[in-house]
Amino acid sequence: MEKIINEIMESKVGDVLVNPSLAKFTTYKVGGNCLAIVYPKNIDKLIELMKIIKDYGIKYFILGNGSNVLFSDKTYEGIIIKLDKFNEITIDDAIINVGAGYSLVKLSQETAKMGLAGLEFAAGIPGTIGGATFMNAGAYNSDMKSVIKSVKVLTPDLKIINLTNQEMQFNYRDSFLQHNKGYICLGVTLKLKHGDKEILAEVIKDRKLKRKKTQPLEYPSAGSVFRNPEGMYAGKLIEDLNLKGYQVGGAKVSPKHANFIINIGGAKAADIKEIIDTIKEKVNKEYNIKLRVEQRLVNWDD
Repeated sequence: MEKIINEIMESKVGDVLVNPSLAKFTTYKVGGNCLAIVYPKNIDKLIELMKIIKDYGIKYFILGNGSNVLFSDKTYEGIIIKLDKFNEITIDDAIINVGAGYSLVKLSQETAKMGLAGLEFAAGIPGTIGGATFMNAGAYNSDMKSVIKSVKVLTPDLKIINLTNQEMQFNYRDSFLQHNKGYICLGVTLKLKHGDKEILAEVIKDRKLKRKKTQPLEYPSAGSVFRNPEGMYAGKLIEDLNLKGYQVGGAKVSPKHANFIINIGGAKAADIKEIIDTIKEKVNKEYNIKLRVEQRLVNWDD
């Protein structure tokens, strides 16, 4: 493994952190170490990095803000790639081209100030554009599908192509990228609408206050744990089973919102996973409903 890390560093593809703890890079604040985190300087350097990774046959993972992921406590025997430097943005009327590493919250706030509507739903989603596109992140009955015109991706054979909104096969918290391994989101083209700056600012302000009242923002978490079953709310199902406040180690089902698991201090990834598994089992037993985890579980055996 030392050989691949040396080659990556010698190739000068970008900044490299060796053997870091992933707890520092995820919003749950848990997770084991990884071999290295690499920040490619640009698309050409990303392609160079991917060639090295493929030559060694080593696994890799594209990580955004770490806001929708649960790494296990074990060492991830692979390379974590962060596209933070892919943060370029161009705006032409209501058409926005933005890099995968750009902050979704920041873009939502900036576009609202410019009187561009469509991203108000994203004002409280702490992810990157790339991560949000991968997950088809959404809130308030809207999502990335509603604003994306096309997505620039790197294919498994390292070609750069654009996928249309339709080709992205967006669905509820789902996209083409989740089912086609090896495709990497490099950036997106968004199509927004003109709106009233003051109204947009008021909408974002109101939703911020609502989030503060209803979500446990004071603790590390990764947002909603489970996808809502059709016509139902996962949080309501969990709350009705009296699981608010259920605790394992340093992890706990939020007393404020049952579809959030929070790290109240010193939690292990295994604590969070145990709560997830318990909730799934109890909901299935009581309601015959199989809850689907919205967050990505990485480096687990099952």
